[in-house]
Amino acid sequence: MSSENEPEAAGGPPEQLALIREMVAEAKAKAPKAKPRTWRGAALAKELPVARVLVNKGVLHLDRPWDYAVPEELAEAAQPGVRVRVRFGAGTNRVHGGRREGGGLIDGFIVERRADTDYNGPLAALAQVVSPEVVLSPRMLALAKAVADRYAGSLADVLQLALPPRNARAESRPSPAPLPPPPAPDPGGWSRYAAGPGFLRALADGSSPRAVWTALPGPGWAGELARAMAAALASGRGALAVLPDGRTAARVDAELTALLGEGRHALLTAESGPEKRYAQWLAVHRGSVRAVIGTRAAMFAPVRDLGLVAVWDDGDSSHSDDHAPFPHVREVLELRSVSEGCGFLAGGTSCTVEAAQLVESGWARPLAADRETVRAVAPRIRTVGDELLARDEAARAARLPSLAWETVREGLGTGPVLVQVPRRGYVPRLACERCRTPARCRHCAGPLQAPGERDLACAWCGRAESSWHCEECGSFRLRASVVGARRTAEELGRAFPAVPVRTSGRDHVLDLVPDRPALVVSTPGAEPVAAGDGYAAALLLDGWAMLGRPDLRAGEDALRRWIGAASLVRSDGTVVVVAEPTERPVQALVRWDPVGHALRELAERAQLGFPPVSRMASVAGRAEALESFLAAAGLPPDAEVLGPVPLPGRRGEPSPGERALIRVPPGSGAALAAALKTAQAARLARGVPAADAVRVRIDPLDIG
Repeated sequence: MSSENEPEAAGGPPEQLALIREMVAEAKAKAPKAKPRTWRGAALAKELPVARVLVNKGVLHLDRPWDYAVPEELAEAAQPGVRVRVRFGAGTNRVHGGRREGGGLIDGFIVERRADTDYNGPLAALAQVVSPEVVLSPRMLALAKAVADRYAGSLADVLQLALPPRNARAESRPSPAPLPPPPAPDPGGWSRYAAGPGFLRALADGSSPRAVWTALPGPGWAGELARAMAAALASGRGALAVLPDGRTAARVDAELTALLGEGRHALLTAESGPEKRYAQWLAVHRGSVRAVIGTRAAMFAPVRDLGLVAVWDDGDSSHSDDHAPFPHVREVLELRSVSEGCGFLAGGTSCTVEAAQLVESGWARPLAADRETVRAVAPRIRTVGDELLARDEAARAARLPSLAWETVREGLGTGPVLVQVPRRGYVPRLACERCRTPARCRHCAGPLQAPGERDLACAWCGRAESSWHCEECGSFRLRASVVGARRTAEELGRAFPAVPVRTSGRDHVLDLVPDRPALVVSTPGAEPVAAGDGYAAALLLDGWAMLGRPDLRAGEDALRRWIGAASLVRSDGTVVVVAEPTERPVQALVRWDPVGHALRELAERAQLGFPPVSRMASVAGRAEALESFLAAAGLPPDAEVLGPVPLPGRRGEPSPGERALIRVPPGSGAALAAALKTAQAARLARGVPAADAVRVRIDPLDIG
């Protein structure tokens, strides 16, 4: 090539460069990808030539380690805990040179290196060590096994939840050097709680206290949680806090950064992106970072030498994983607290029945402020019942009674006003029209329902109820549609035309609203924080629908949602709840006594045999498949089967199958999980059609 052509070749016309790039890309796309070697004829490792591998199949009847031969070339990299690829499903008829070959490539983890194998036939060789990075520690493996056993799931499924996907670029970068322990923090906001400073001192001294924390209203909880984590770090140990969503995690992240500076903790949330999240996870796993703040998946974060595990707002449904085997953050952190000997903190502005049970059993201690402190910082709560609504002319204008009108008008004079409304389509359970007592089954105390507006039947055991009447007041009439946030915003906009109206809900969640007059209409759980001291006032509308959901936890969840919204209101503000004042959750809100409500709920559930006093499992599938599964399952002798009942179908579609609930008393939960896991594994081993699949869930959130 002559020199006069060199500049043109180096720079090149744009069309020519584009053509070259296109040809290179096409050649790369057509090039066959290199496959892992079969290792035919390769020598095996001289020491520990067998690797026990947990394959990523996720089905119960294959949920055990499998033995593979270790080629000598892979002996150094094939250490316990690394990711590997193996060939699976070749059968015994494809053997060459004493080594099994064939089968599909599948991912897995080495859990052990051995000198021999229990298998009598020829072994297949490891196909590939994906990375020499050890990601599955013995402690993580033990935790995953415990979670799989508790929830009747497969170990492979749990590991998919616990270990993030590999990112080679993040893995190739070294993690920063660990920082020395910080000094113990001062109590700060913990001084408002009688046992607060002592709890922090115990963490800083290396002890492992366990507590259920009822946080005071206001924004101070995030800083208090950050100080608890800092106290654990000061002892030279690690700390882990799991939050229900990215917004709350960001608040604790900001507080811990302000308290200790950058580089001492990792933020593990979905918003981080795969590469950044994996890099942060590796920093934690390698010991470079000793503290983690994150959302649900962070419950498995590999923090070294844990000193504290904490969960905020454990009643939030986002703490229960959507993927099998559906573990709950609180339960997993309880397992870690016991197995790793670390402190435990379940915090929230409200209190779940499960958290109250931890205190009642003596496993954890209460951590709450005295009544005088609560009254000083909580807003004023006022109620509007059905009788007042019926007589109130203003309630017909915009679903706002006169008291709510006055509260909104006064609040808008000093700042924003929060309006909480249930989601559109929130379907309440049936209750007495006169006194609002829930309609329950006479046989098992389950909630009654009227599917398709037909005759009454129990949602748990399926028994028909032809002669229901209210045992409290004798009425024969039942009450069961709710206006959503968008329509409520339109109505309020017409009622207050000079005030901006903002909405926060499923489609668009606001993080922060400015400290100036505005109406903020939000669905439960999507309430934004108001800048400054908080909202001037709040309205909690359609309380009867919150309380009337067809679920055992309806009252507890309504109180949690109400207190969560009311906690965003200034201490001199007013909260109006439109609900019957005699309802137990409404009374607890007025008194600001979530712990008392949880204890009464716990006592009532113990009397009726409801969770968490009992353990419960949900089994769902086609009627014939469900019947055969229950008949074959060796359930504990004290198990009680409720149902089956038809599953609700989509609008206009038939029921997709049936569901049965299995209830066992305390002490039989492990036996129930083991029986269901064994029955499911045996069923899958026989090879059932997908249409006959049976879904098992231990401790379902929604039992009706």
